[in-house]
Amino acid sequence: MTDGRELKLGVLAWNQYTDWESLEAIGRRVDELGYDSLWTWDHLYPIVGDAEGPIFEGWLTLAAWAQATRKVTLGLMVGANTFRNPALVAKMATTLDHISGGRAVLGIGGAWFETEHIAYGINFGSGFGERLNWLDEAAMVMRGMLDGSTPSGRRFYAAKSVRNDPPPVQGRLPILIGGGGERKTLATVARYADAWNVGGDVERVKHKDAVLRDWCAQTGRDQSEIERTLQAGSVVLRDDPAEARRVATEIGRAHRGWRGPEWVGTPEQLADRLAPYLDIGFRHIYFDSQAPWDIETLERIIGEVRPALRDHLLAAAR
Repeated sequence: MTDGRELKLGVLAWNQYTDWESLEAIGRRVDELGYDSLWTWDHLYPIVGDAEGPIFEGWLTLAAWAQATRKVTLGLMVGANTFRNPALVAKMATTLDHISGGRAVLGIGGAWFETEHIAYGINFGSGFGERLNWLDEAAMVMRGMLDGSTPSGRRFYAAKSVRNDPPPVQGRLPILIGGGGERKTLATVARYADAWNVGGDVERVKHKDAVLRDWCAQTGRDQSEIERTLQAGSVVLRDDPAEARRVATEIGRAHRGWRGPEWVGTPEQLADRLAPYLDIGFRHIYFDSQAPWDIETLERIIGEVRPALRDHLLAAAR
């Protein structure tokens, strides 16, 4: 039976346009507030607003947060598969799992931001199709290493019977794959992922979920083994609409050209907006947060939105 305890909430703290002290502190605050998960980006240039600005590297951010936090799970939302050899990524995720005492999630995706690839000299491939082929083989290598086998690459990666010693702290370190591509990405999710991330309106998410279920049926995977995570975007919660818009504008201004969080409203309105996603099986919802950090919104999500969503789940279970 579904109950409110199944609900998980997370925060994706942007690692762009901030200083390190603030980024470390927001990770600690998210943990103290009682969120379940803490994420950041895997980008080398800012992806919102002006790309010619500051950003911190994602994996090292997670490692530092692992020392500053106690309860939240930690992951990239999501890692850029093009940036690193997948065997190395499995080793990095395992090391993070030990640093954090078993709280690592290996988030991975095909990558999309060509600007940073050109600037850093990283191979961007011929297009999404090729990068998603890379992702599928990478996920196979990473899953095998995390599970204790000694996988080898097939077409794209040269790993040879690669070991992962010591193993992760967790019995099964989860792989989360982001994206909604129906021909390739969701097939990779069905084969290798423990969690899947997607965003969009309810009808889009419902459709993508149905496609994933079809892929699971084709591959012989129990679809219930895959946790659904929802990208809820950037929100500002205030009782006064004018104050909410003022805060959103201030946040947007700090990111040079961004208009600011796309949704403003009250906690009640946000809970109503998210409830339909719970009804189609999404139980892990995360919110973007960016400098200057809107602590009031983060507090009200936990203090007001979470209880309302839990009440919705309990009512649906009766």
